[in-house]
Parts: sequence; C-alpha cells; structure tokens
Amino acid sequence: MYIPPAFRDDDLPRTHQTIREARLATLVTAAEDGLIGTPLPMFLDTSEGEKGTLYAHLARANPQWKSAPSGEAMAIFMGPDAYITPSWYATKQQTGKVVPTWDYVAVHAYGPVEFFEDADRLLDVVTRLTNLHEQARAAPWAVSDAPADYIKAQLKGIVGIRMPITRLDGKRKLSQNYSAADRAGVIEGLSRSGNAQEAVIAALVPR
Repeated sequence: MYIPPAFRDDDLPRTHQTIREARLATLVTAAEDGLIGTPLPMFLDTSEGEKGTLYAHLARANPQWKSAPSGEAMAIFMGPDAYITPSWYATKQQTGKVVPTWDYVAVHAYGPVEFFEDADRLLDVVTRLTNLHEQARAAPWAVSDAPADYIKAQLKGIVGIRMPITRLDGKRKLSQNYSAADRAGVIEGLSRSGNAQEAVIAALVPR
C-alpha cells in the first residue's frame, strides 16, 4: 500500500484496534492461476507472535485454500472512510485551488497463511469468532447451544485459516496535509452530514 509519511501509522496497539473494529477483511493470496480474494470475518490473537496472528475460516468449496500460495498472503482491513468535498475548505474561498479527496483508515496485514482441517482447531476458531461477535448481545448465542452432532457436521464444510502477521501497513489519511483552517472546515462538514461513519472520521481528523 502506498503510504506517504504524513499518513503512516506505526502505532501497533492502534493498528490492532483498526483490525478489530473492521470486523470483515479481504484475504488475498497469489497462486499459480492468479490472485484470489475472499471477504472473511477474522479475529486477531495478540498473544501469538510479535505482531499477532489472524484466524478465520472459509467454505471448503472455496478454491482459495486448494491453491498453494506463492509467497505471503495479505489481509485487507478497511476502517471508516468519507468523501471530502472542496466546498468545506477555507482555501476554496481564498484561491479556489482545491479538489475533492477521500479520508480513510486502512490496514494491510501480511504473513504466511496456513489452511487446516483439524476438527478440534476448527471448533476453537468457530467458537472464538462466535464469542467475539455475540458478547455484546443481551442473550449471546454460543456454539454449544446447537447439537454437538450438528456442529460436527458443519465443521466438515469449512477450512481453517491461520496467518501469523510478519508485516503491518497502517494508513490514516485524515487531511493531515491540509491547513488547520481547511481541517476545521472538514471537521465541521463531516459532523453536520448526519452520516455515522463520517462522524467517526470527523472525530479522527487532527485538530
């Protein structure tokens, strides 16, 4: 990912937070027959490795796991994003020399990918992923709520993914390259839009 110095985010805890908040990632692998990408919910285990390890699962029918990867895999996590209109810039009133842009937060994680079929490991991944997304519910559903033989059959239809992270590219493009007056206009414009995601970006733009 192209990252100008002003937009680079090397803060590991913050990058991990972006991964957790993104919830859905796109796993990309390169094989002999070309690139393959699959949108997947992934979870991050920070206790494994210096930069953490990603886990997920995909359908057994998905050909991605059957093609031996050439080199490392890449998981793409998109955070909040927002279109930035030139109308919000103070510079528009002064010189008119402005153009639209897009502000966003993104993380690309790289590492060797392992596909596995072991039932115990698959059950662990499915359980941890389910617990992660059910924990905030008033009455969380658990994998153990379903009949054991049903879960056992379902596990036969998926393949697990383990990806130790070797490199992280974090990018926070948040109008840092604009003047304080222009950023103030961006913050005001985004805050008034009524769009929840744009309000998140407004809170991230440097004051």
